Amino acid sequence: MTSSTATQIGLGHFLVLSALLFTLGLITASTRRSAIAILMGIELMLNAGAINFVAFSHFSRGSIDGQVFAVFVVVLAAAEAVVALAIVLAVFRGFGSVDSDAMTTLKE
Repeated sequence: MTSSTATQIGLGHFLVLSALLFTLGLITASTRRSAIAILMGIELMLNAGAINFVAFSHFSRGSIDGQVFAVFVVVLAAAEAVVALAIVLAVFRGFGSVDSDAMTTLKE
């Protein structure tokens, strides 16, 4: 296969990938009852946003603004995961389950 007949990966490919990841994350976060699965869905949605930042940065001007924002998204996702897992552990100690339906009442 020569380079003239090879398919070029463009901005549209990255946007479709990002939309699919965001959709999977949204479905996961909205349909699962486990707090861990909900967090995984949120992480997928954050990663989809980071892919958009990098793709638009690469195809618009070639600057590194999108990469910088993507690094901030990754740092934010890591901090969110740490805090959310600490909350999940506290909920598990209080309720004995990480099922989101079991967390309908607040305890003192």
